[in-house]
Amino acid sequence: MDSKVTRTARGPRERGIDRVLKLFAFLQANGGPIRLAELPAALDAPKSTIYDLVSLLSEAGLLEIREKDSLVYFGKLMHLYGASYLRANDVIAKGRAMVDTLARETGETSELCIRLRGKQVIIHACPGSRPMRISSEIGSQIPIPWTASGRLLMSHMSLSEIETVLDPEDRVMPNGQPVDIEAFAKECRRHRGVPLAKTAGMINSFTQCMASPLTDHSGAVEATICFVLPLDIAEQSKKELEARLIRASRALSLGHDHPLEAG
Repeated sequence: MDSKVTRTARGPRERGIDRVLKLFAFLQANGGPIRLAELPAALDAPKSTIYDLVSLLSEAGLLEIREKDSLVYFGKLMHLYGASYLRANDVIAKGRAMVDTLARETGETSELCIRLRGKQVIIHACPGSRPMRISSEIGSQIPIPWTASGRLLMSHMSLSEIETVLDPEDRVMPNGQPVDIEAFAKECRRHRGVPLAKTAGMINSFTQCMASPLTDHSGAVEATICFVLPLDIAEQSKKELEARLIRASRALSLGHDHPLEAG
């Protein structure tokens, strides 16, 4: 009887949590406030359900509703939770500072990235000082197979794990070609324990990316720091940037040392 009561109670609660997560993910992807009246259609949920959910979350400080136009976005409490996370996660906190340092020292666009299921998420970025800047939008989610960081962030995963994590939209390259999952998994495994991953012309025809892993105490890749560079950068400059990125990675990582040579 007790197990039946537990199962009955868990169902609605799990559905409510799913709606909250879906709402937060939508707001993040939207990149800015949205009118309350547009949310039910955007989330494919009943109007009364979404209005009640937004009201509860705004009372809790997780969302804010602007009175004059009913625009909904994240609340101030989110910043508090984010600050608490950074205090507890040394790698991510120091990674943000390193990104700013790298951009200032080199003049190149620098990023700090993590993995969210089959996506690379840019959680901090600093633009370079080139006349034609390459910008990176914080919060951007890019399919893992498109990125240098992705090969590092999935380097510990088996083929079956990668297949489970990649959603249908993550399995198509920017040129419309399907991702060869087996070949991609092998490429990820080749990046296990190496200090640098590189891709060129994969997302667009004018940039390349190099990424180095930030590891935790167990040696697992928790995040990456990256340079986003023009394709036509001089080879000597590229080698100097590779060396600088690896030094930054080794200075921040908490796990085992990386090999000296890039793979």
